[in-house]
Amino acid sequence: MSLLGAADGARADRAAGAVALLQAVADPVRWAVLDILADGPRCVCDLQERIPVAGNLLSYHLKVLREADLVSATRRGRWIDYALVEDAADRLAAALPGARRPVTT
Repeated sequence: MSLLGAADGARADRAAGAVALLQAVADPVRWAVLDILADGPRCVCDLQERIPVAGNLLSYHLKVLREADLVSATRRGRWIDYALVEDAADRLAAALPGARRPVTT
């Protein structure tokens, strides 16, 4: 493979990672979760009160955000606390076209 081909492959890999990350947040429910968590960690019970969807649907959306490594979960008794991961905002900004930093997934 030529040097140009390797560079194109790396660019394609970065683009695929960026698209996957942006797809994870391109849902109104997931965006609402991120918006709430931007103010600080929240118990799932708080999220359920503030986001008007069924519990199983909220759970699915939280799973998508965890798998995208945008949200972390910590068990506290029978409840789970959710928080944005430390670099979530930077990774989302880097996923936008024209960003200078590569997206890591």
